[in-house]
Amino acid sequence: MKDTRTNRIIALICRIVVGCVFVFSGFVKGVDPMGTAYKIEEYMTVWSVGGLSFEWAVPLAALLSVLLVTLEFTVGVLLITGAWRKFTAWTLLLMVVFFTITTFVDALTNKVSDCGCFGDAIKLTNWQTFWKNVVLLVLTVVIFLCRKHARRKHFERDTLITLVAVAAMVLFALHNIKNEPCIDFRPWKVGNRMIPEGNDLQVQSFVTYREKTTGQTVEMPSAELMTYYADSSWREAWEFVDSRVVNPYEIQASGFCMIGPDGEDYSLNIVNSPSYVLIATVHHLDKLDEQGTVALRRTHTFCVDHGVNMVLLTSAAPEEIQAYLHDAQLDEMIYYFADATAIKTMLRSNPGFILIKDAVVEGKWSVANYLAIQEFPFQEE
Repeated sequence: MKDTRTNRIIALICRIVVGCVFVFSGFVKGVDPMGTAYKIEEYMTVWSVGGLSFEWAVPLAALLSVLLVTLEFTVGVLLITGAWRKFTAWTLLLMVVFFTITTFVDALTNKVSDCGCFGDAIKLTNWQTFWKNVVLLVLTVVIFLCRKHARRKHFERDTLITLVAVAAMVLFALHNIKNEPCIDFRPWKVGNRMIPEGNDLQVQSFVTYREKTTGQTVEMPSAELMTYYADSSWREAWEFVDSRVVNPYEIQASGFCMIGPDGEDYSLNIVNSPSYVLIATVHHLDKLDEQGTVALRRTHTFCVDHGVNMVLLTSAAPEEIQAYLHDAQLDEMIYYFADATAIKTMLRSNPGFILIKDAVVEGKWSVANYLAIQEFPFQEE
């Protein structure tokens, strides 16, 4: 593209738009780098190229997550500030082409239902993500074609911008790995009510029907179905597709349960308890280190001494958790089972601690700051 004033303005607009998207994407993933790491693990597990599996890279997921969010954030900052314009244009082009191809294949195969491009802040379908990347690719091509319209080089300025951006995101990501996300986009956010309150809430059921000729689908409350079903011509033209039930008294976290050793689900009773309940979460028992065991033991002792109910929620098999609790001198601890993914949605830390009362999340702590639990004003109950 020619070096004209119009092209410079177009390139500037493209740089700012794409830069803002990359800064936002890097930031929201940097808020929860472990969530991004879990998504990388998912890709590594289900994807292969020519029979070549990537499962060997699963242990590197956390490192790759920090590198990814740092790269995205830094490229976004460089685009907005105009630093290292030629290098940034090449890096951006390679990244967007890779993202576009990856999300296109993902949209076709649906091996991963959510790419996690904006973390838990904004959820997009695979096709929405692909078309978002197509738009970014168009803007990126403009930026790439205008890469030679660079101003005079300012080595010191550009180096300083790069170093500050990299250092800021690395420190930010590491802080959120150690202490849990500083901004929580998940259902188990402090202050969230996990079970709606109100005596007038009702269970609602819905049915979905499809018009046989056009394929049009319509969802309606089950109570309205008889109005249509009385019409014989409607019954001939439409066919049943699906039904769903909305129970407002269910816990507002998909797939969550707390299965006791007897096979019963105690999640509603525990989450809705009128007294404080501290749930210690262990999504992978085999990854629990000595620091985690010490945190569990000291916290359990504190809860016993102060009359606070504490339970353990884990994905481990019954015989494994029983053996662990015995070895850790925690035989008296009550434990429940849940899926590892559901537990990681609650807390990234392993172990982690979440305080519940009257279905409201009162507090969350990682293993790094579990001693802060002892400062919580339980006596005000």
